[in-house]
Amino acid sequence: MITVFAMISVMWGIGWAMKVPHRVRWGMTGVLMAAVLLANIVLPAGNPLRQATGGDARLWALIIGAGVVIYIYRLGLGWIKTKVAAKEPVVTTPTKTFSDSELDRYARHMMLREIGGTGQKRLKQAKVLVIGAGGLGSPALMYLAAAGVGTIGVVDDDTVDNSNLQRQVIHTDARIGQPKVHSAATAIKALNPWIEVRPYARRLDEDTAEALFAEYDLILDGTDNFATRYMVNRIAVKLGKPLIAAAMTQWEGQISVYDPANGGPCFQCVFPEAPAAGLVPSCAEAGVLGPLPGVIGSLMAAEAVKLITGAGETLRGRLMMYDALYADSRMMKTKSRADCPVCGTSHD
Repeated sequence: MITVFAMISVMWGIGWAMKVPHRVRWGMTGVLMAAVLLANIVLPAGNPLRQATGGDARLWALIIGAGVVIYIYRLGLGWIKTKVAAKEPVVTTPTKTFSDSELDRYARHMMLREIGGTGQKRLKQAKVLVIGAGGLGSPALMYLAAAGVGTIGVVDDDTVDNSNLQRQVIHTDARIGQPKVHSAATAIKALNPWIEVRPYARRLDEDTAEALFAEYDLILDGTDNFATRYMVNRIAVKLGKPLIAAAMTQWEGQISVYDPANGGPCFQCVFPEAPAAGLVPSCAEAGVLGPLPGVIGSLMAAEAVKLITGAGETLRGRLMMYDALYADSRMMKTKSRADCPVCGTSHD
């Protein structure tokens, strides 16, 4: 028996030196112990090999059984933790005044005359909801948190997948399999502990969206399907909430501010109808340049900061299009339509 444990120790030592993953080392240990158990069952009493490995199959069966029970227990515990994490949002309450650390953190903002201390206070008091914690949501969430937006909500029903990591930089390899909203919450709380994060691990639907939107000052839409985009627009218009919406595919992205309550068009004014199925392929179907969502998502955060602080001129009434392949950007003026079924006056 001592010989077997010595072999296991040597095997683990070699595995550690060669940086063999834990899972592989445990698997090799299991195979070795199973072989020893089989030898003690099959070989006759008195056999030198059986004697060298303990001579009693019952002892090895007990050891292996204990290992299996511990393994199953760990799997079950991990499953329970995942379920609890998916249901319970990470919510913390920020302070109402700036700490010395915050003043130092936001000093470069406060130096900007368009933001200053007043604008930074508005950011701290603001509540922003981000729909989607994917490609566009990743940079938007990170820069909103870094900018000091006091309360950030994030809605997404998806989990982190290995294929996301080429562009969804808020997530990590270690968090594959986690709900995206909780992965995102972990990242932005690590970036800025002075903010409140509200993760909603669920699909946004008509029944819950209106009540959710009512809690926020500004909505950012980074979703990748038209049905959700039109629904988000309808509810934002109904509640008078400004909407920053963006989209991308392959090498191109676009972004605008839709704000009929302040004289701008809504999303449906600019895009009256969704394109036919298959006409605009998704990123999964057509591919997308990894850094592209970083560009467009950062623009979403910049527009949000301007809307909250009142700085500069936003993209209200303008649609910005960016072509990364040819390093070209274009600006298109947009306007409200009287016959728009969402915000137009002809249907009132």
